[in-house]
Amino acid sequence: MPNPFGAHGGDLRIAMIAPPFVAVPPVRYGGTELVLGALVEGLAARGHHVTLYASGDSTASGELRAYFERAVWPPDAHFELVQAATAAWDLLERRDVDLVHAHTASALAFAPLLRCPMIYTVHHDLLEGCNALMRAAGGRAALTCVAISHRQRLRLEGIPAEVIHHGLPPSRYAPGSGKGGYAAFLGRFAREKGVVDALDAARAAEVPLHLAGCPHPADAGYYRDEVAPRMGAPGIRWFGEVGHESKVRLLGNAFATLFPVEWEEPFGLVMIESMLCGTPVIAYGRGSVPEVVEEGVTGFIVDSVAALAARLRQLRGSPFDRNRCRAAAIARFGSERMVSAYLGLYGAAVAHASASEEAL
Repeated sequence: MPNPFGAHGGDLRIAMIAPPFVAVPPVRYGGTELVLGALVEGLAARGHHVTLYASGDSTASGELRAYFERAVWPPDAHFELVQAATAAWDLLERRDVDLVHAHTASALAFAPLLRCPMIYTVHHDLLEGCNALMRAAGGRAALTCVAISHRQRLRLEGIPAEVIHHGLPPSRYAPGSGKGGYAAFLGRFAREKGVVDALDAARAAEVPLHLAGCPHPADAGYYRDEVAPRMGAPGIRWFGEVGHESKVRLLGNAFATLFPVEWEEPFGLVMIESMLCGTPVIAYGRGSVPEVVEEGVTGFIVDSVAALAARLRQLRGSPFDRNRCRAAAIARFGSERMVSAYLGLYGAAVAHASASEEAL
């Protein structure tokens, strides 16, 4: 029987297919790419060989193969398909890959053509078209789907999936003092992210709010009509999109991070980034939030602008155990835990594929 852990010295040879819209890891915006970068680095540190299909300005460890010289923005479904297709064409000519891990939905269409199993992580909100593609590919290929929260898995409408929560390297998130005297908001200025509720709650609580992020083109009208009129309120500071170091300072110096999402958030990386800095999250209990926020330890779940404001006032005047918050985040959402979970899944997928081949 073939070695289930790879044909090259016992180490797995993994092909990662990333979206083409943001470099891996991202310089500024890019949640999927942030997680993907952490996963690639963690696998490389454990001796596995990773071929990363991503934009040419990516810098993650491993062998980089790029069709696009630089990340293509804004997102376009045709460019996503080009990325997946060129990766698949390359993989069809190779026989040195044990497993493909796709992070872009377009790659699912090519799963039945490949000679090795595919893992597909569902990083995005769910659409019936994507669910149909997962069902079709799963019926014709050795495909394992991964949901990034239990709530997301429930919404996969019967599609079998493992659950692996995201993880990030704690060493990249220095613990902060929380003594900046402000609350933080980090994310797209989009209706579903709840930036207006964050602004209204901070104003009601008379707490300064520092924001990082910007509207995407699709959110321009929302920003113009609802966000911009509130940005001139006292205590509001907007930093635009920020790099990693600035992001860590923003979160670490805040006494709380606001996450009032108004949709079925599949995971919400901002939450664990804040927790790793020792800063508690105040969030609405939508999507994955109840799985990520540990009440009173890493944050608080509320249900309205008034409750956001009340919790802000309470936290501003009360001590909070930031060391305990960071320790809990490391234990539950450190990248080592995520890498180990994926390696277990990889090994099982390769072993199953090898056993099936042996039986033929």
